[in-house]
Amino acid sequence: MTGWSGAETSGRPFAEVFQIIEGVTREPARNPMQLAVEQNQAVGLTSNCILVRRDGCESAIEDSTAPIHSRTGQVIGAVIVFRDVSEARAMRLKMTHLAQHDFLTDLPNRLLLNDRITQAISLSRRHSKPLAVLYLDLDGFKHINDSLGHEIGDKVLQLVAQRVVACVRTSDTVSRHGGDEFVILLSEIAEAGDAAISAKKLLAALAMPHAISELKVHLSASIGISIYPQDGHDADTLIKNADAAMYVAKGKGERQIPFLQSEHERPGRRAVIPR
Repeated sequence: MTGWSGAETSGRPFAEVFQIIEGVTREPARNPMQLAVEQNQAVGLTSNCILVRRDGCESAIEDSTAPIHSRTGQVIGAVIVFRDVSEARAMRLKMTHLAQHDFLTDLPNRLLLNDRITQAISLSRRHSKPLAVLYLDLDGFKHINDSLGHEIGDKVLQLVAQRVVACVRTSDTVSRHGGDEFVILLSEIAEAGDAAISAKKLLAALAMPHAISELKVHLSASIGISIYPQDGHDADTLIKNADAAMYVAKGKGERQIPFLQSEHERPGRRAVIPR
């Protein structure tokens, strides 16, 4: 695992043969043998420790290091047992990813979105900048599924996801909320009007034909917006109000992007997008 033979390691410093780094910081990790001797107790590596082999290859490891005592109880050395956990760690990461992302589009799911919105609210309070939540619903998507089949419908959703992600910043979050509904978190915007500009960009991108094999699928969408802090102080409320605003837009039958807090539309808080 280290890339060294037993004969080559004889007389060499332990740290030269057993090179370990922290997985996140990439900084050298503390020598576990030295720690076991100094503390006179069994120690273990951090959970994300990486062993750097002699040829530079890396593998995730876990270990247990214990001091060796003489008959009189004096610490005279240490012994380390370590194993390659690369596959197990990769599986844990995969399972964590699957638990937080949509299986079809690989976008963050509701669980991860709520966490991102909660974090964005904390930053918004700290920096005194608003944030926006956009609720996007595809118009007539059921007809696409019924007429073209669910396989085509799934590909349409994947293309929609790609276009929506391309329309926002890397610091923003696009989530599939189930079915043909998507929720977009715009973190730290300058003013509420910026959210309407982003929504207009989204509508224009989705209106372009979606090419699937020899088919060209045409879509339209409805978008509602809620703004923190005036439209809610937590993730659930902001999503709920953006959803309500989206239904107002869908009911109007026009390319409008309403801002809404409750069931009743607020005068002067609607951005009308020209046809």
